[in-house]
Amino acid sequence: MNRHRPIPLVAVLLATVALIGACNASSGPLGSVPIASASPEPSVAQGSPDATPSDEPSTTPSDEPSGSTDPEASVTPTPSSSGTTILRAYFWLGGLPGSAGPVAVLRTIPATKTVATAAVTALLAGPTAAETGRAITTQIPSGTQVLGLSIDKSVATINLSAEFVGSGDSAAVRTRQAEVTYTLTQFPTVKSVIFQIEGVQLGDAVTRTTYIAFLPDIWVDRPAFNAAIGNPAHVTGNENVFEATFRMSILDASGKVIADVMVMGTCGTGCLETCGTGCRGTFDTTIPYTVSKGQYGILRAYNPSAKDGTPESIRDYRVWLTP
Repeated sequence: MNRHRPIPLVAVLLATVALIGACNASSGPLGSVPIASASPEPSVAQGSPDATPSDEPSTTPSDEPSGSTDPEASVTPTPSSSGTTILRAYFWLGGLPGSAGPVAVLRTIPATKTVATAAVTALLAGPTAAETGRAITTQIPSGTQVLGLSIDKSVATINLSAEFVGSGDSAAVRTRQAEVTYTLTQFPTVKSVIFQIEGVQLGDAVTRTTYIAFLPDIWVDRPAFNAAIGNPAHVTGNENVFEATFRMSILDASGKVIADVMVMGTCGTGCLETCGTGCRGTFDTTIPYTVSKGQYGILRAYNPSAKDGTPESIRDYRVWLTP
């Protein structure tokens, strides 16, 4: 779906070099434009679907969905089953140092084979007002458009309009790249991303690892923000904390702590002697809890300080709790 609009290419190149070239050594200088894909964007594997709370209509406005509280009630494993599919868009969750970073939110869209384009389109639409009220924002400038997207041998090449690099400093532009990269690599068959601006390649292919410095100390990838957490809750992500040990709590709708457990990360292969000192390890944990009815609550990841146990690197995710 390539579109070309009149814009001075030299201006785009100058903006790109100024904002990216000097600060993104891993991406390198502007390179040649890759050969466009001869076929439309192929279907890509979506991986396991995210669970969502039921959203049956209610005559009474409420912060809680009505109807069934079964988190699987509105999950659509395949687009053809109900005409919709669930995708992730990765925005930015604000917070104190050590807790701010990328966050996944869910979007329900009409069924489509071009789910990668749909996911980026959802990202460019920005967070909802409710999400913004919970410190979720985006660095991507309004007006940014997808001019083309192709996927070949696990590499997604995305062509974006000049607005993407038209304002902000280098850190802001790299944050935008991180949002797009995490959104595209949610699909298991997309491993890396090549950026183009108005058809001009912006550095080398990047991966999630390229933007690892943008992650909080404790990063939860599943569940997504506002998603159903299951019972027991199943939580996965990665960490970089002292001795690879931290804690997770679940708070109910009233703010009461109904579960609190210690979690141990792997600290990463080959990093056993440097745990918590620069290497990130993964974690995969389950947390049982008890609630009397379905409700929104908080999944809280935090790291007790070695000095006095004061919670640090606190990161809260709004989630749907199930009896």
